[in-house]
Amino acid sequence: MQSPIKKVAAIHDLSGFGRASLTQVIPILSRMGMQVCPLPTAVLSTHSKFSHFHFVDLTNELPPIIEHWKALDLDFDAIYSGFLGSHEQVEIVANLIDSFRKDNQLVVVDPVLGDDGKIYKPLSRDLVEEMKGLITKADLITPNLTEAALLLDRDFPEDISTEEAKEWCKALSDKGPETVIITSVPERDPKAKTAVIAYDSSDNRYWKVTVNYIPASYPGTGDAFTSVITGAWLQGDSLPIALDRAVKFTSMGVKATFGYDYDANHGILLEKILHTLDAPFQGISYELI
Repeated sequence: MQSPIKKVAAIHDLSGFGRASLTQVIPILSRMGMQVCPLPTAVLSTHSKFSHFHFVDLTNELPPIIEHWKALDLDFDAIYSGFLGSHEQVEIVANLIDSFRKDNQLVVVDPVLGDDGKIYKPLSRDLVEEMKGLITKADLITPNLTEAALLLDRDFPEDISTEEAKEWCKALSDKGPETVIITSVPERDPKAKTAVIAYDSSDNRYWKVTVNYIPASYPGTGDAFTSVITGAWLQGDSLPIALDRAVKFTSMGVKATFGYDYDANHGILLEKILHTLDAPFQGISYELI
């Protein structure tokens, strides 16, 4: 029997405090009308930006959960993976994708590897190599500029032109994913802006959305961005409209939070902006490049 609600298998870690990973994914996709079926890769007392956090690795618990899902003959409209803490988890997710693959399904891989030109401290180069294999199974990937460099074995650029970023998108798409979205691309002119650049190999078109840069860093904004992209895609939006919605939502979250005397490690004030996901789409800021 077909469900009237689209289901998303969400493979991310779960932090008890701090808005990141599943504490972003679940409320955003639920607000957008999706049933989120979480598969936690780890449980943390807080996300990893806090010091001395407690970490419970769930690698060994993933296979029996997946086997139960198979026994129930579950199916998913989307499979969406984020932070994976080990190469064993990458292999498990790859096998899950193969086991639950069906027609008209969306497979999203957010290759969480690093930022600001560096690999995240808990991760290793081995995981980068494993992630190169996982993205070949995806329909859509959403690396930031650092992660794109790691996946392509290129040096992190302090400055990159739009044409160079387009070539990076194409090079990543050639590895398997039909759609590639690279975030955190600095704009040369003016320098106070940053861009998101996307490539769709099905029609060989490139899209860009530019946003004003705000001098603040909040954990979980990448999770929020990719979650809105996933939800918008499942709602039937085109790639440029999904881009526009995700950029505007994430930017709104940063702006809604930035004005407060507030510990950035807590993440954006998601609760203040969730309702905007219900609003009709207004204005267009994307451009074909």
